[in-house]
Amino acid sequence: MSSDVKYLSIKSLIIWVVVAITSASIIIASGSNLYNQISTYKQSLEKNVLVFADLISRSAVKSMQEDDNQAEQQSLTVLSVSDVIENVHIYKILEDDSIEFFASYNKQGIAPVKAKYTQVKELTKPRFAGGVVEIIRPIIFDKEIIGYTYLRTTAEQLESLITKSILISVCVSIVCLLFCFIFTVRLQRSITKPINTLVKLVQRISRQKDYSSRAELNGIKELDILCEAFNGMLQRTQDHLDRQTKAETEQVRLNASLEEKVQQRTQALKEANNELIQTLEKLHQFQRQIVQNEKMASLGDMVAGVAHEVNTPIGLGVTASTMMLDRLSDLRKSYEDKTLKASALSKFMMEGEENLNIIYRNLNRAAELISSFKQVAVDQSSENNRVFSFSKLMDEILISMRPKLKKVQHKIHVHCDAALYVESKAGPINQIIINLVMNSIIHGFENVECGEINISIELIDNCKIRMIFTDNGKGISEDMRQRIFDPFVTTKRGQGGSGLGMHLVYNLVTQALNGSISLTSEEEEGVKFDILFPVIKVDVDKIPSGSIV
Repeated sequence: MSSDVKYLSIKSLIIWVVVAITSASIIIASGSNLYNQISTYKQSLEKNVLVFADLISRSAVKSMQEDDNQAEQQSLTVLSVSDVIENVHIYKILEDDSIEFFASYNKQGIAPVKAKYTQVKELTKPRFAGGVVEIIRPIIFDKEIIGYTYLRTTAEQLESLITKSILISVCVSIVCLLFCFIFTVRLQRSITKPINTLVKLVQRISRQKDYSSRAELNGIKELDILCEAFNGMLQRTQDHLDRQTKAETEQVRLNASLEEKVQQRTQALKEANNELIQTLEKLHQFQRQIVQNEKMASLGDMVAGVAHEVNTPIGLGVTASTMMLDRLSDLRKSYEDKTLKASALSKFMMEGEENLNIIYRNLNRAAELISSFKQVAVDQSSENNRVFSFSKLMDEILISMRPKLKKVQHKIHVHCDAALYVESKAGPINQIIINLVMNSIIHGFENVECGEINISIELIDNCKIRMIFTDNGKGISEDMRQRIFDPFVTTKRGQGGSGLGMHLVYNLVTQALNGSISLTSEEEEGVKFDILFPVIKVDVDKIPSGSIV
């Protein structure tokens, strides 16, 4: 442990806590008592000042009635016996309500103060300022104010009492804190001594590993509980060590006989591992074979469909050519019999031109079907990169699927830039689209008469293709969604479904195209496959003639 760590001592903690609580209590109590004493002293002084002022006011009534200021001046000299009265002014109210100075008293050695005419209303109550107390009281005769008495007394006695009270409070507080400190030291010793003894015992046991030692009880309930628990822990530790020693002895004995068994089991495990490896290799071979069979079955279905699709335009061409042969035979006979007419020749030429157009259109359509089928078949059997137009590739795929799509009323919308040319593996893309479309038709649009599929293709960052495949079918349940890309997962078990379609799609995206695929679907809300894979963008203007397949 770092030497910079500061430990908290129980001894110091007890002393500081008790002293702090005591100090706070003494300060609060002393402060409250001191405040009460000062308030009492102050109230007493204010009461005395009021009494003096009222007595002087009553004494001055007669002199003011007689307008004898000399008599009042003589009367005020008796105030010299008071130690607290410093200055007294008597003010008289004239008939015009103005105030004039009537008489005054100044204690010997105290300088006179100027008249307080302007502070009559302010000094109606005692005011403490600068070590003196000032007050102005009205002189009343027959319930009428005839003048005012200004009284100024010293507050030295109050300050002396306050100072004395503070000194007494401080001395009492110091004495209390001293007694508290002595008591706290004795208290912490009675608590920390057994704790220190227990700590030394723990340190000794830690060094010597002597778990037979026991802590002694000391009479303090909580510490005795701790000692008993510690002794119980030592006993359990000692018992555990004894059992461990016995177990180690037994383990040494068993290890000798176990090594031979381990060697035997190791050999058996190696043999089992070899058999398991062989079984896994066979399983992978079977799985690859099943996937290949699935591809060939898909290709076979496409061949049968395209053969049926090609049969129609070829049949129409044969019918038109047969009709031309019949018309040509009739024309030759008329020519040989010299009965050929210009109208018959003109009709033959019109019918011939119409039949030749029919033959040309149907043979051209058959050629396009065969060309598309050839490209799709080549792509399905090849995983090599080639430059192609993504829009044209989608058209070729949908043309090759036309025999199956003609049997349903579902609509497929492809959103792709016609100027998008890339270099990638067209074969895996071909198989992915076919499997996704067939998956929607067979599973998503089950019991749906007219569904809709949208395929959006866009180029991202000039290096990735993002293909979003959505349908508005019945969606996929949560349980099936979690296992959709696993092999042999199908809802058509026993109805011709192999469960390898989406597994093949996942492998083609992640392995053949080095991309990623994610599925979003809720029941009755269709599906959304988000496929992202890298490609090389190709500028169509820089492609050499004949290099686009």
